[in-house]
Amino acid sequence: MHDKITGAMLPSTQALAYLGDAAYSLFVRRMLVERGLSKAKDLNRETLKYVTAEAQAEMYRRIEHLLLDDERDVFRRAANSTHLNRPKHASVTDYRYATGFEALIGMLVWIKDEERLEELLKEAHKENENDTEN
Repeated sequence: MHDKITGAMLPSTQALAYLGDAAYSLFVRRMLVERGLSKAKDLNRETLKYVTAEAQAEMYRRIEHLLLDDERDVFRRAANSTHLNRPKHASVTDYRYATGFEALIGMLVWIKDEERLEELLKEAHKENENDTEN
């Protein structure tokens, strides 16, 4: 459990997912630039491989076994939210998992646990390290 969390301190899961979406997008963009991509066309094409609901659901599945109880709780509450507006191109399951994944990231950003955030995101992307062409 994170000692920085109590239920009353966290924003809504929708707000956490919103924050997590931005933080995850920044992580992906930084990762791609670090891999040597520099053309906007290439960066945008590669970014789409990571920021879709399907890709984010897969990222969650890769780290699920590592999560602490409060991290699982935030994921579960966000994924089970009744306020989801699923895009037409995503399955219900993937969209719920992606929303939970974003809320989990948003929670770690909110409590300023950069070390844990980096640990989980690096683990989620381990299998993708060589996917991007330079």
